[in-house]
Amino acid sequence: MLCAGATVYEPLKELGAGPKTRVGIIGLGGLGHFGVLFAKAMGCERVVAFSRKMDKQADALKLGADEYVATAEQKDWAEVHASSLDIVISTVCDARMPFQEYLGLLRPKGRFSQVGIPEAPLPPLDTMTMVLNGTSISFNDSASPSNIREMLQMAADKKIKAWTQVRPMKEANEVVADMDQGKARFRYVLANE
Repeated sequence: MLCAGATVYEPLKELGAGPKTRVGIIGLGGLGHFGVLFAKAMGCERVVAFSRKMDKQADALKLGADEYVATAEQKDWAEVHASSLDIVISTVCDARMPFQEYLGLLRPKGRFSQVGIPEAPLPPLDTMTMVLNGTSISFNDSASPSNIREMLQMAADKKIKAWTQVRPMKEANEVVADMDQGKARFRYVLANE
């Protein structure tokens, strides 16, 4: 929680997540599952989880998402959800990601925060749409000490825990392969036997 949790908590707090806000979390993995848990705990009006495939839908709903969108399997997702969210937190960063469509999820004056570390340059984007709608993009990598304390207090008060899978240390190589294939739900813990 001190790393992944803080990474998503910071923009949620700083961008004003809470009652009457609609939040989207892109990527339902180690970072994204915290995003859904925290947005729900902050009392957001609506929390929508986005991932590529339908295989994480049940988990997203158990985490507290009001809706789940599979961007690779639902052809009209961008149109259906256009201009519907106040805050979007992206925990993924891939040159192939539909960045412009993600920005299109924002309502006027909406805020997009990229917390996934880019491994390559971000895709090009149409800044004119952002100018006309007054939307903005920010980048975050962690949280301030005061926000970390606040996050930990909220997690204790609301009984928020990371979803983890404990695997034996001898399976470390398989764990890395499973992570690359998106099989983690949602953090692995390696244990000595």
